[in-house]
Amino acid sequence: MATTQTRKKTSRKAKVRIEKDSMGKMEVPADVLYGASTQRAVLNFPIAHDPLGWETISAFARLKHAAATANERLGKLPKRQSSLIRKACETIYTALDEPGTRDAMMRNFPVDVYQTGSGTSSNMNVNEVVANLACQSAGKPIGAHDPVHPNDHVNMGQSSNDTMPTAMQIAAAVHIKNDLLPSLKLLERSLRKKTRQFDKIVKIGRTHLQDATPIRLGQEFSGYAAQIEYAIERATQAMHELAGNMPIGGTAVGTGINTHPRFAKIVCSELSKATGVKFTEAANHFEAQATRDCVVDAHGHLKTISVSLSTIASNIRIMGCGPRCGIAELDLPAVQPGSSIMPGKINPVMVESVMQVAMRVAGNDVTISIGGMGGTGSLMELNHAMPLMAHTMMETIRLLSNVTTVFTTKCVDGLVANRRVITESVERSLMLGTALAPRIGYDEAAHIAHECYDSGQTIREYALEHDVLPADELDKVLDVTTMTYPHE
Repeated sequence: MATTQTRKKTSRKAKVRIEKDSMGKMEVPADVLYGASTQRAVLNFPIAHDPLGWETISAFARLKHAAATANERLGKLPKRQSSLIRKACETIYTALDEPGTRDAMMRNFPVDVYQTGSGTSSNMNVNEVVANLACQSAGKPIGAHDPVHPNDHVNMGQSSNDTMPTAMQIAAAVHIKNDLLPSLKLLERSLRKKTRQFDKIVKIGRTHLQDATPIRLGQEFSGYAAQIEYAIERATQAMHELAGNMPIGGTAVGTGINTHPRFAKIVCSELSKATGVKFTEAANHFEAQATRDCVVDAHGHLKTISVSLSTIASNIRIMGCGPRCGIAELDLPAVQPGSSIMPGKINPVMVESVMQVAMRVAGNDVTISIGGMGGTGSLMELNHAMPLMAHTMMETIRLLSNVTTVFTTKCVDGLVANRRVITESVERSLMLGTALAPRIGYDEAAHIAHECYDSGQTIREYALEHDVLPADELDKVLDVTTMTYPHE
């Protein structure tokens, strides 16, 4: 029995190691790279069991890489430590940027989103992992703090109060550039193609969801393409808003205590070279750290993009409703069965995915706004909702990027116009009477429309029967294609 108990104790001890921070010793799992400060946060914040996203951690690693270079260049950090830090950072962001190695690396970054509002726990988590990787590279044990210390070396010239807002802005700007903008450009190209493909197809327009005057299907799609053109401009503006106001260099409260005056400029330059995004130091560090206005503004642009996507998707859904008892002007690609009880039913599932993303982004915008608001998130010299804001912003970018791509490839690319239904609908429309009004007056044209509604006749049939206009003139007046070129 004693032997068994001894084995159990030995087994338990083998699973942990002892690390130290400014508060003393702490048991840490033996197979992770973080240290005592991170472990305290793990124990303190078992809230959502949802760690800060990999995009933000990767941005932190790139920031620490750039900081090490800046400190070396400024004569603050010996080359040996700087090189070890950079190598460790490269190990982290290279693993995180690849889906196949991401999960294994993220085991080292377990701190919950709902943590200290400044993100201190996540900043220290990154500092500890970088330091331990550097120590391993130098042949020293994890937790040695020699030759690289998490605070003295990895965090040199920095504070959680300027690194957390900087990291969240790096992550958002980089993923807008690399993910969201390409997906929006893909959709714009698809919509432009449909604009050309559908340009000669005249259909009935709809206002208030009621029949209106004719419009070309291509004209409708040109409007959608323009929405996405503006969405690209909005996403670009959001990226610049985030990248052009970097808090790094402000340290604790914006004064820049314990850092070199040129530190931030060098860091931004290094980040720009590494990411292809032009990062610049904040013009006013007190604004950059005390508020998250740039994030609120940037997310507002992203919310508008989600609204545009929802409008386009909703209109496609309406035009595709049917196939026999609805409008049925468009045939949507059939990507999966639509019902477990109704055989042959196909639903606009890609559209519904877009709509749900738009709903989520609208909710995220409320979260971001409250997170940045005075008296809630922003208090005196610091915002206290940064991990939540970072997490929410990245979710929005990820959702918009992914849903835009699948909406394009699985829906928009495969849209087909139902020409027969469109032609029949246009001919039946009572709104063709609008073209008669300049010739016979509004009241008489309205009378004809009412008569046709009661009799079931078309405007053309009634006008011919009652000799409203000579037949050749009537053909010109009721030429639906001409109606879509009113100024030509």
